[in-house]
Amino acid sequence: MTRYADIPKPIRSGIVVVDPERGTPQRIIVLQFNPDTLERSLAPQAAGGSGDSGGGGSGGDRNEALRLKGPAEESWKFTAEIDATDQFEVAAPDGIHPQLATLEMLVQPTTAQLREASRLSKKGTIEISPIEMPLTLFTWGSKRVMPVRLTELSINESAFDVNLNPIRASLGIGMKVLSVSDLPAGHRGADLYLAHLAQKERLARAARGGRLAELGLGRGL
Repeated sequence: MTRYADIPKPIRSGIVVVDPERGTPQRIIVLQFNPDTLERSLAPQAAGGSGDSGGGGSGGDRNEALRLKGPAEESWKFTAEIDATDQFEVAAPDGIHPQLATLEMLVQPTTAQLREASRLSKKGTIEISPIEMPLTLFTWGSKRVMPVRLTELSINESAFDVNLNPIRASLGIGMKVLSVSDLPAGHRGADLYLAHLAQKERLARAARGGRLAELGLGRGL
């Protein structure tokens, strides 16, 4: 019999809901299958944006050309799959409703939070603070662990059991990486973002540097 004991078990990507005060995981969501592709975009926060005063040719704008207001705004998009068609003993009696509900609750307040907001409103509280959600981390291996906020969650259910419970679904997930520009100083999420950025810096230092000759340039520019 052929054995593959030396083949490493693949690491799964996933989402971790963290208590921002204690830093302890409240819920761990392991994606059943790693997405085949990831779409990432980074938008630099340039200091001389269109909202600044002055025309495009003003001296102030030229002085700001190479300045940044903060970290780039980074967003991720991918498609995740949930399939229990060959695992009926796992899916029963609710199909994949529990897995879908867990993801949906990442963008929903709880009933207790809504009732408390309603209670304060009836009590005559003038200003009711928006409901704060738990700190959410997205993990893609040990080199990518970052605080995020889900910005999109689309669900395409494509198979059902005899009780119309979904047993297969494709999920379009969009996320915004939360940086120190989004979180208050001292917040655990801000510290985790700095660790994420420091990891990028370490990886960038590991890249092989090019030579001017490879670009057809001499030593002096």
